[in-house]
Order: sequence, then C-alpha cells, then structure tokens
Amino acid sequence: MKKQLNMIFIGLAAVVMTGCKSLYGKYERPDVNAEGIVRDPVSLTDTLQGQAGETFGNLPWRSVFTDPQLQQLIETALANNPDLLNAAINVNMAEAQLKASRLAFLPQFTFTPQGTIASWDGQKATKTYQLPIAASWNVDLFGNLLSQKRAAQVALLASKDYQVSVQANIISGVANMYYTLLMLDEQMKVITNMEQLTHETWQTMQTLKETRVGYRSTGVQSAQANYYSVQAQRIDMQRQIREVENSLSLLLGQPVQTIARGKLENQVLPSEFSLGVGIQLLANRADVHAAEMKLAQCFYGIETARSRFYPQITISPSGTFTNSGGMGIVNPGKWLLSAVGALTQPIFMKGQLTMGLRVAKAQYEQAYNSWQNAVLTAGSEVSNALVQYNSADEKSKVEAQQIEVLRQNVNDTRELFAGAGNSTYLEVIQAQSSLLNAQLSKIADDFSKMQAVVSLYQALGGGAQ
Repeated sequence: MKKQLNMIFIGLAAVVMTGCKSLYGKYERPDVNAEGIVRDPVSLTDTLQGQAGETFGNLPWRSVFTDPQLQQLIETALANNPDLLNAAINVNMAEAQLKASRLAFLPQFTFTPQGTIASWDGQKATKTYQLPIAASWNVDLFGNLLSQKRAAQVALLASKDYQVSVQANIISGVANMYYTLLMLDEQMKVITNMEQLTHETWQTMQTLKETRVGYRSTGVQSAQANYYSVQAQRIDMQRQIREVENSLSLLLGQPVQTIARGKLENQVLPSEFSLGVGIQLLANRADVHAAEMKLAQCFYGIETARSRFYPQITISPSGTFTNSGGMGIVNPGKWLLSAVGALTQPIFMKGQLTMGLRVAKAQYEQAYNSWQNAVLTAGSEVSNALVQYNSADEKSKVEAQQIEVLRQNVNDTRELFAGAGNSTYLEVIQAQSSLLNAQLSKIADDFSKMQAVVSLYQALGGGAQ
C-alpha cells in the first residue's frame, strides 16, 4: 500500500513538473504593429517622428482646458453624469469578483447541527444530537484557481479602463459643446451686426428710390430680401444655441438651462503637441489598454482550460460532537473525527475539455486581432486630429486676410453706390454676403482648431486623470 502511494505521488510530481510552465505562466505583452501609426500632419508620405519625455497625452485636463467656467462645467459633469456613476459601480463589482476569486483558495466550512427525539412503542423518548463541522479544501495544485484569480485581476483593470474612457469622453463632450456655444455666440454677434448693416442698406436704397430718378423698386426688394435672409439666419442661430445648451445640460446631469460661458476670443489652448514614441503615445488610451486586458483574460482562459485536463484534489475533514448511540457513543457526547481525500482525474469527457481548450485559443486570437485594430484605430484618430488642427489653422490665417479685403470692399461699394452711383445694388449685396460668409467661415475654422485639440486630447486617452 505504501509503495502504491509513493508511486502516485511520484506520478503527480512528474505531471506538475511537466505542466508547470504552461499552467503557471503569467501574461506577457506580445508584439504588436505600432510602427509609424501616426502620420505627420504636413508631410504627405512620412510618419511623425515622436519624441520621448513629457507629452500632450500626459497633461491633466485642467492644463488643457483652462477656462474657469469650462472647468466648473467639467467638474459638475464628472460628479453627476449617470454613465460615469455606473462605470464606478462596474469597478466595485469587478473588485468584489476579484475578492471572491482570492477567497476560493481558502477552505470552505459548514456547520449543520441536528437533534432527534425518538420513542419506540410508547417507551421513554431517546434524545440524540449531532453538531457536525465539515470543511472542504480544493488544493490548487494545477493552477485552476490561480488562472481564474489572474483573469479576475485583469477584468478589474479592464473595468477601470472603461471608467477612465467614460471620463475622457465626458470631459471631451463637455469641452466640445462648450466651444460650440462660444462659436455660435460669435457667429450670432457677426450675424447681428450684418443684420443691422443690411437693414441700413435697405433703408438707403429706399431713400434713393424716393429721391432720385432711375432707381427701381427691384433694387429695394433685393436689399429687403437680403435683410430678411440675414434675419432668418439669426433666428436659426438662436435655435442652435438653445439645442446645444439643452444637450450640454443633459451631459451635466441637470435640467436644461442657460449655460454661463466666456468668449471665443479669450480661449487659450495648447498649440504645440509632443506625442511620444510608438505605442507609448497611447499609454493613456483606456480602450486600447482594455483591449489588451481582454487579451490577457483570454490568455488566462487558456491556462484555465489546460488545468482542467489535470486531477482535482479535494481534502474534506469533518468533526462531529454527538451522543448518538448508533455510533457507539452515549452521554456525555464525544467527538467523532474523520478526513477524506479525493482525487478526480478526467479520462473521457466526450471531447469537452479538448474543445474548451480549442475555443479558448481561438478567443485569444480574436482578442489579439481586436487589440491590434484598437492600436491602429487610435493612431488614425490622433493623425486625424493633428491634420484637422493644422488645416484649420492655415485656413483661419487665410480667411483673416480675406475678411480684411471684403470689409474694405463693403465700405467702398456702399460709398460708390450712395455717392456717384458708380456701383450697383447687386454689388453692395454681394459684397455684404461675401463678408458675412467669410466671417462665419473663419469663426467655424477657429472652432475647428479647438475641436481638434479636444479630439487629440480624447484620442490620446484623456491625459493624466
């Protein structure tokens, strides 16, 4: 018997030694294609040459969005937004699951007291009792519980990544809508000024028609229609402002209301962006990290599937304090102690274990592909934000020059029309319309620069939280 036990232990030791490497392995990041994932916003062919050191992606949001009123709105959203509150609950649930997986290493105890009163054929009743305490301990010799615990650890990290991602999205959403309101305010200001200017033109033409020979009513009608067109734009702009305020209020988790805000011209945002090198520039990108944590979960899923091919060892000691005569025990009660060791070795499971391992490996391959795609997608978003900023910046500079020319053109055509009549009413209307469109376009491009900064902040993962 002793010889047989020794053979069993020697066999188990051999199994452990051969399977140790695969069953107790820890996740290590595999290679991923991250070379040249961000394009240079100026060059048409070259990739961006990153630099090590402090990067834009590591800036806290307060260093990126410095407007005090915007900062107050962001703080309100972070405190009230239901999506972020639910993300925090998800983290708590993942922490509870991790704690449960750690406690799985401890023995399980049960206490089931019993009492019996029995009387045979009307004789004096016999009272017996049992106070059993039983324990069961699953010896994790082949890493089943260990791999499940490690999978729970990376699941917790993934839930925290989701929380960070939601926070970055909220910050970016609030900033984007705030800057949208500033843009609409500025456009409203331009339209209001143009509304007054077109009204003056209409009145001037009406006066010239009444006081000079040769001025037809069609010119007055065109000027009047142009005035109404600008007026309609103002009304539409008021609607857009109200809608954005309502959307921002919802993001803040409060009833729809007027949003206190500053001015577009007073905004100061970063204009130079150090991005980092390779995959390091995505270090704060929560969704990329979450995709890698999913890959790590699948890695430990493979470990768990492999461990199911090996025996399960369970030790179950028990102790019972009883006075049961059926066990040769009479009052006073005595302790009855026992211990059972069980080993369950799968032999034929209808292919379930083999298929489970094959599925786990396939899930790992899928997770790797998703992670690779997340890296490339993030790089594309960073590239898009950079080219959007540079393009909007160049356009805004050109439009500033265009506006100066058009503003002078409006003044000259009005003077010529009101004076010697060397200009037609169509030239006046056209000059005013061109000026209005150029002004609105420049404001939109100035906003696009701000939007690009917000997009870059989000594409790099929301900075240091």
